[in-house]
Amino acid sequence: MLSGRGEVHFGWVLEGRAIQDVWILPARNTDSQPSLGKWTFYGTTLRVYDPGADAWHIFWSDPRNQYFSRQLGQAEGDAIVQVGADGTGSSVRWSFSRITENSFRWLGERSHDNGATWRLEVEFLARRVATA
Repeated sequence: MLSGRGEVHFGWVLEGRAIQDVWILPARNTDSQPSLGKWTFYGTTLRVYDPGADAWHIFWSDPRNQYFSRQLGQAEGDAIVQVGADGTGSSVRWSFSRITENSFRWLGERSHDNGATWRLEVEFLARRVATA
């Protein structure tokens, strides 16, 4: 199991019409932390709500690793599930659960059979930290 610390910064953008988050792994303030292999990334997500579809259009870009994904996200019970494809054509599913004011759990899964089966690739446990 690979474990490490990262940074995630969230905010409203585009005059409040979208949410952007910036992911930095490993965190910039952890000089002694080793590389996280393929999970070392610097990327951003843009989420734009579509009231007609009652869904979010999601665009992920990681220029460091040249990894890009487009997804559609909707609420499923207490979770938010985003399904789409990456640049290789693989199906991807990102699920956010255990969502509170100060934390969430994110599962990243991949399918090579158009979503018939899913393989867990990554789990992130995020929590809000105090800012100075």
